[in-house]
Amino acid sequence: MGVVGRVSGPVVLAEGLEGAKMFDVVRVGSLGLVGEIIRLVGGTATVQVYEDTTGIRPGDPVENTGQALSVELGPGLLKSIYDGVQRPLDVIQRSRGDFITRGVVVPPLDETAKWEFTAVVSPGTAVASGAILGTVQETPLILHKIMVPPGIEGTVSELASGSYTIREPIGSVKTATGTQPLYLSHKWVVRIPRPVQQKLAPGIPLITGQRVIDSFFSVAKGGTACCPGPFGSGKTVIQQQLAKWADSDVVVYVGCGERGNEMTELLTLFPTLVDPKSKRPLMERTIMIANTSNMPVAAREASVYTGITIAEYFRDMGYDVALMADSTSRWAEAMREISGRLEEMPGEEGYPAYLGRRVAEFYERAGRVVTLSPDGRIGSVTVVGAVSPAGGDTSEPVSQNTLRVTRVFWALDASLASRRHFPSINWLQSYSLYINDLEPWFRANLSKEFVPLRQKALELLQKEAELQEIVQLVGVDALPEREKAVLDAARMIREDYLQQSAYDDVDTYTSIQKQYRMLRAILSFADREQEAIGKGATVAQLQGLPVRTKLSRMKWIPETELEGQFNQLELEMGQAVGEIAAGGGT
Repeated sequence: MGVVGRVSGPVVLAEGLEGAKMFDVVRVGSLGLVGEIIRLVGGTATVQVYEDTTGIRPGDPVENTGQALSVELGPGLLKSIYDGVQRPLDVIQRSRGDFITRGVVVPPLDETAKWEFTAVVSPGTAVASGAILGTVQETPLILHKIMVPPGIEGTVSELASGSYTIREPIGSVKTATGTQPLYLSHKWVVRIPRPVQQKLAPGIPLITGQRVIDSFFSVAKGGTACCPGPFGSGKTVIQQQLAKWADSDVVVYVGCGERGNEMTELLTLFPTLVDPKSKRPLMERTIMIANTSNMPVAAREASVYTGITIAEYFRDMGYDVALMADSTSRWAEAMREISGRLEEMPGEEGYPAYLGRRVAEFYERAGRVVTLSPDGRIGSVTVVGAVSPAGGDTSEPVSQNTLRVTRVFWALDASLASRRHFPSINWLQSYSLYINDLEPWFRANLSKEFVPLRQKALELLQKEAELQEIVQLVGVDALPEREKAVLDAARMIREDYLQQSAYDDVDTYTSIQKQYRMLRAILSFADREQEAIGKGATVAQLQGLPVRTKLSRMKWIPETELEGQFNQLELEMGQAVGEIAAGGGT
């Protein structure tokens, strides 16, 4: 036990904590507020408190739990909504009302729920860390695999199928140091990455169904992406779309210091969403961590680490996990405030000098890996972090430190959002460094044409940007027909391909096969347009063709009618443009 010596907002100086260790969890005051030791000088500890410290005063007790900040991992995680320190908000709301009572302690997993455990190994079997002992059908979508916790290996002395709570032993394993009981759940320290055998090179794309992302700025499974943008540019909508449609088994959504109304919308929307693949509620494979901007700032750091640890746990089962962090800027603001109260030397724009290291540590926990298991299971954690730079200025420290460690940059543009062009990803500023890694996959699973088509489309958009400067001086009519055709083709890519409605039942998701056919159709028309112009046709004549209207409507072709409709469209396009070209433009 120690006592409070000084209070400065979320930072408390505790005296007399002999034997304390860095990152130990402490309970502050008579209410037992949750805090974490972040600095030690002799017996004096500096604690960042994850709850409101109003009313805490010098002399109040401080109790050291002797344990680092941990999360409990086991059946019951899915469908849960937690705060930053893994307290289940729905349980708190039912028992204590709409506001979190300070110092409240609620088990993160339901301790009374019975889970049907099916053992897959028998007593006498030698097991190592990560080996699967059995399974629990947690939700209809996810089979929860009960694994030997990291750091334990030996021989199973007893294990039996049956109905258990997370507090009842399901068996035991005989190790070199003695017999260890086995449970459905175990704890893991959030600041320590879960161990793996090997990290794999990225080579499989995370298909999201969003055309601008999949075709132009792909992210690999186990990759990292950053989407900075000013207020109102569509960061939250993009992350919600990825959560709904990305080719992942489990979704972990971390609202880190998010506005209350946005988190409320999310919490009311997600339980109503239907998983497009299974037609089951999407929440059956989702975990949400709700940390709003009016919660104590220190809890933002806990929420980020809690989210990535839960994601790593499901990765170790062999699942592909997508983690959405919205937004890491507010985590950085919390670091800035804590650093200021600690009177540390500030870095750029007042952020702490270790900002870049903290951001890198978080994103480096992403990856596609061979898990710590005898069977060599492969799982992945893909991290998509939103950044909210003030005024959309991506030269500020949080954006720059994030861009140094992430390999995909989706530049959200407020001017596109104001023109109602969504997703508002600027195609001239964004980039993906995974394209060369993913090219073999696209060649093998889609078409050898896909990557060259992508490159050609980006070149057309770049030419359009260059021509726009001339157009602003002399007008479109002064351009030669060939350059008018470039503008026409680029407009088709922008409006008919890149623009996508998240609220349209058909347009909200586009399979990678449909994306390839759409891109091929637009660029094929652009090539034919240039040929026809060479034979005397004009862009105005080609724009008046009925097939142009069909091209602009191809985004609404259902996936079930894909092959037939696109074949017919390409046939009509060839005939219509061919007739104008053969007639010399008449």
